[in-house]
Amino acid sequence: GGGIARLRRDVPGVERCLQEAMAIPGAVGASIVDYTTGFPVATSGAAPNEDHEAAAAGTADVVQAAQSRSLFVSAVPHDLLEDLIITTAGGYHLLRLVQTDFDSRLVLYLWLDRVHGNLAVARRRMQTLADELIST
Repeated sequence: GGGIARLRRDVPGVERCLQEAMAIPGAVGASIVDYTTGFPVATSGAAPNEDHEAAAAGTADVVQAAQSRSLFVSAVPHDLLEDLIITTAGGYHLLRLVQTDFDSRLVLYLWLDRVHGNLAVARRRMQTLADELIST
């Protein structure tokens, strides 16, 4: 188990990606999750219920559910799921899939304070961060 964790943390750009995610106005916490396993590759800031592992597992469950249901599949060829937004009374949870040419299994997660954050700004920034993560 531990060896895999160390290897995955060595993905280029992971720490910088999370630093920049946490710099988004209103950011409370951020992580990069392997949504096929629910494993938190890297985390920063706070997590719901102070539990990054449970948050990562929940993130994986949501992404897997959205990807496996034909309800969200478009008739347009190659119309891939890009992001999911969960809105709560106190915040936004943004899940941005990291699209790669090979084995796409990472999702960038951001917990955004609803009062101090701007959802549109955060969404655009997350798109850029996900794109930069695979270009490094």
